[in-house]
Amino acid sequence: MAITPFVSKRAPFYAGVTDEQWNNWRWQLSNRINTVEEFEKVIPLTDSEREALSAADLFRVDITPYYISLIDPNDPDDPIRKQVVPTSKEMVPFTAMMEDSLAEDRHSPVPGLVHRYPDRVLMLVTTQCASYCRYCTRSRIVGDPSATFSRAEFEMQIEYLKRTPQVRDVLLSGGDPLVLAPKILEEILRRLREIPHIEIVRIGSRVPVFMPMRVTDELCDILQKYHPLWLNIHVNHPNEITAELAQATDCMTRAGIPLGNQAVLLAGVNDNVHIQRQLVHDLVRIRVRPYYLYQCDLVEGAGHFRTPVAKGIEIMEGLRGHTSGYAVHQYIIDAPGGGGKIPVMPNYLMSMSDHKVVLRNFEGFITTYEEPTDYLPSHAAKYLGEKRPEPGQSGVFGLLDGERLFVKPEGFDEIHDRSGIQHRLKDPKKWVPLGIGEGKEKSEPAE
Repeated sequence: MAITPFVSKRAPFYAGVTDEQWNNWRWQLSNRINTVEEFEKVIPLTDSEREALSAADLFRVDITPYYISLIDPNDPDDPIRKQVVPTSKEMVPFTAMMEDSLAEDRHSPVPGLVHRYPDRVLMLVTTQCASYCRYCTRSRIVGDPSATFSRAEFEMQIEYLKRTPQVRDVLLSGGDPLVLAPKILEEILRRLREIPHIEIVRIGSRVPVFMPMRVTDELCDILQKYHPLWLNIHVNHPNEITAELAQATDCMTRAGIPLGNQAVLLAGVNDNVHIQRQLVHDLVRIRVRPYYLYQCDLVEGAGHFRTPVAKGIEIMEGLRGHTSGYAVHQYIIDAPGGGGKIPVMPNYLMSMSDHKVVLRNFEGFITTYEEPTDYLPSHAAKYLGEKRPEPGQSGVFGLLDGERLFVKPEGFDEIHDRSGIQHRLKDPKKWVPLGIGEGKEKSEPAE
């Protein structure tokens, strides 16, 4: 069977635009559409879309001419349309809806910097995007020009990183870092590279998907100066993978930039194992490795995009073993309340004993793995110097490593302190064993 080539699309409304204009990323940004009148020149709107676009205080709408051209104008359920064209469903609240579902603000030591994990930080460098996803996790700040980060806040971010040596990995996000002017983006990268303990820099961007013409030789020349640098794009559906995106990813990979993809599981868009399998196959064709498939966050306005977690498990069942391992992403729930990313997978470990584990594969084949009975753990860690993660953030690893006996929820001791008479074993140094101590009752304290 012949491989279907990736294609280019341009809506009829833009037929008179010259190729020079169309392929200029600044022209794409300057000609984004966001009003009812502009939309209806390109696609006919439904009543629900028209109502949403006319509503006050709606999350920002902007769509590049390139990206809206990927929409089938005759299909109100088009998967690209659903991602960027608002509907009245955004105005419907749902149970557990949150403004800041990941508690990023609580983990911000300085404005725009989220330090949730021990050795890495999220650095928000802008509130602007090329287009705006209707399920955006940061809709509380993204798209708001008044919420943009200032020079003073950027300097605070840099100073925090300089005095926090455990941070080795910085992820640039926002908003979208690739909408920044080249000289500003390069300054950020240069300032980060001047900090000795920053080992790698990552960028999260949907610009190559919304506006692949932004990936110019100039941009790639800037990025490759600051290696090691990694970049994750954000493709949710195979229809987003075009000849233009393939050209953009080719330019970046030739500049030595490893590429990954972060997708979001969205009802009515990609909640189907066959779509997901096609997506990951097309991604690896353009040299982008599937990285994360996120469960949709509990963010305001995104209730209609949510699926049961069981749907994500079903999709993973249809990928693992059914396609190449490097084409299988991790299914992730970003824990509400700030718990971080939690991988969720089908159960392949069925049972275990002190010498054997029982496993099953994607076909239901069940096997056993005989474990060694004479295993001794390695002591090689003593040659690695300082331990990680840092004290107080070791979590379950701290239990396995023997440094902690338990992990208590906040306020656990206060809740379980009954303020009663202390048990005699509360402080064993003050008590004697039964039958010891001349003339003592067996439950009396020692003198």
